[in-house]
Amino acid sequence: MTAPGAVPVDSRPASRFGGPGLGAYRHALQDLELVRRAGWVRQVQGLAIQAQGLDATVGELCRIRPRLAARGPQAQGCANDLSSENAGVLAEVVGLHAGHVTLLPYGSLQGVSAGAEVLALGRASMFGVGPAQIGRVIDGFGEPLDGGARPTTVRSVPLHGAPVNPMKRPPVSRVLETGVRAIDGLLTLGQGQRVGIFAGSGVGKSTLLGMISRHVKADVNVIALIGERGREVRDFIDKQLGPEGLRRSVVVVATADQPALARIRAAHAAVAIAEYFRDQGQQVLLTMDSVTRLAMARREVGLSAGEPPTARGYTPSVFAELPQLCERFGTSDTGGAITALLTVLVEGDDFNEPISDNLRAILDGHIVLSRALAHGGQYPAIDVLQSTSRLRTDLTDSAERELVGRVTRHISLIERNRQMVDIGAYEAGTNPLLDQALRRDTALREWMTQRDGGFDRSLALDQLRSFMAEAATHPAPGAKTGGPR
Repeated sequence: MTAPGAVPVDSRPASRFGGPGLGAYRHALQDLELVRRAGWVRQVQGLAIQAQGLDATVGELCRIRPRLAARGPQAQGCANDLSSENAGVLAEVVGLHAGHVTLLPYGSLQGVSAGAEVLALGRASMFGVGPAQIGRVIDGFGEPLDGGARPTTVRSVPLHGAPVNPMKRPPVSRVLETGVRAIDGLLTLGQGQRVGIFAGSGVGKSTLLGMISRHVKADVNVIALIGERGREVRDFIDKQLGPEGLRRSVVVVATADQPALARIRAAHAAVAIAEYFRDQGQQVLLTMDSVTRLAMARREVGLSAGEPPTARGYTPSVFAELPQLCERFGTSDTGGAITALLTVLVEGDDFNEPISDNLRAILDGHIVLSRALAHGGQYPAIDVLQSTSRLRTDLTDSAERELVGRVTRHISLIERNRQMVDIGAYEAGTNPLLDQALRRDTALREWMTQRDGGFDRSLALDQLRSFMAEAATHPAPGAKTGGPR
């Protein structure tokens, strides 16, 4: 209640110095955070931080500020300066327990000790997106890694976006031309399809991704390099991607030396960027190398949060996150689409290990790279018999399907009799179908071998039809041409 004769605060005139009235100050005070949610570090075990007295939710960002003695004399003067949000270590709440919460850091824990202050920042993970990120190399926080200024963003979006309503997804109906003959001709992909590239280490996954990124017919490339060695990141950008590919790409990097949360954040940041361009009606190609290292990072987080290990130590949250991530890809009612190429690093060349087996059931196809074919000089070393595109029949006509079927039967027949032919136990003319397959084999291997991308799909199919028809009209050397004896 206002006292008799008193002037209400909002109606007081501005000061005689021309400043604002007290009402403006009241509104400014209303916007201030007068209560801080804070706790303190109780224990650090590995990378897991246990904080006591902190009122925070799972997924909320926190700032861990070292004690005064750990900051040094120069930092003690600004010990109470809470406006410096970047002071200390950024961490995220990953688990809740009776009496404490578990956090994992985004950076080094140097200087953090028991009793260090932990401030809840009051927000979940957000990420800024915008067209200025095209042509740039950034980390999971949007900070530049290429030496330029921070890219200007136009919108902040949740790092963990919601998938598109399945009833609002248009069907995949348009072919995506990658410029790689073996994929475009035998494993046709569509705009909005989700495909895994399965291979062991050193078989050529990054080379294939670079070839596709340079020449694919898409509006924007979003490339996520998760858990890669620092040297390989530079080599991929300079040699595999090149200036031509970088001009229409956004490269999000989290190297192997970064904490698990930083690697997970970079993967989700790449998806958030792809979703932004998809919502603008653009065709986006998202390549992630590799989703296996993302699963390993999530396993590390789950174990630190107290989850029980299951198959090969992977926690249940790993197998829950992979489908959630993959369902954010695909077509949209905006007219745009996210086509995803996710590399899967197969441990010990075991294609039935848990992550590979799980992703084959989630994705819309898989491309398998064979170490044996790579050792034989075929690059890209695509094993057609082990690979499949679940949407190929929907994207091709009957003539193309018949051609692919003939090629597949030819390769299958060759592989079944490979050992017998190699040791010289097969006599030409014994099996006419095998004779035709052997005549086609050299031309087909040369057709599948490709040093660079950018090959036109229609021309690739014409070449395939040509030598398939030519081989069928010429008898094999030494073949039996007479009647039965």
